[in-house]
Amino acid sequence: MRSILLFFLLFSTLFSNEIKLTPKQANFLAKKVWQNEGAGKDKYLIWWNKGEDFASLGIGHFIWFPKDHTERFREVFPMVVAFMQKKGVVLPSWLTPETDFPWQSKIAFFAAKKAKTKQYMELFSFLKKTFGYQAEFMVQRLSQALPQILESIDDKRKREIIQRRFYEVMHNKDGSVNERGLYVLLDYTNFKGEGTLKSERYKGQGWGLLQVLWNMDDKEPNRLRAFAESANRILSRRIKNSPPKRGEERWRKGWNKRLETYWRENAK
Repeated sequence: MRSILLFFLLFSTLFSNEIKLTPKQANFLAKKVWQNEGAGKDKYLIWWNKGEDFASLGIGHFIWFPKDHTERFREVFPMVVAFMQKKGVVLPSWLTPETDFPWQSKIAFFAAKKAKTKQYMELFSFLKKTFGYQAEFMVQRLSQALPQILESIDDKRKREIIQRRFYEVMHNKDGSVNERGLYVLLDYTNFKGEGTLKSERYKGQGWGLLQVLWNMDDKEPNRLRAFAESANRILSRRIKNSPPKRGEERWRKGWNKRLETYWRENAK
């Protein structure tokens, strides 16, 4: 397993020369993301949530679709595999960025999981050994998020506001990196995406990083709280706009609990 510290140090060169992370900060960020996505438990390393038509893998619960599956959400796990492939990581012989999720249904997946089939165990072992690379991928994704967001906006004033708020969340008032702010941006981008994908919309309204930054309240001095409260509103709008058959209301409590970790010191 590659060191979690190494990839977060790499993040400092990808994003800004001003970012300097200590081992404590790196461990904090990695632990928080995995705790949010999989409660830090091995059994959730490969999972298929109730009400979803796809599996979620790794410390970031990256989405992976079965064959011939179509969804509005961004399929991220193949992007993770492609990233590792470029890094020279040894993959299971059957795994490529073009590979579909091996099991066509939730029933088939959980049967393989219970039986600990060879393919399931190869996938589990691969994910368990590549935590550092998975996290490094999330860092790269975040490093590309702001340019991607700004490129999608035509209005100059809106671009300036989005950029300002992004850096207000990431930095303290003295310009130093805010450990929790960096976690907030990294986690939310992994959690709900950049907000630029047009297919990730309900009734034409998105719920990604772009939408949260745009709807922040500049009158709230605590920028992390402002981000969390904006995210709460945006995700409430998503639930309201979502197709009834998805039953997204059941996720509200868990989502809100996650958002509380963005600004409450003792939230878990």
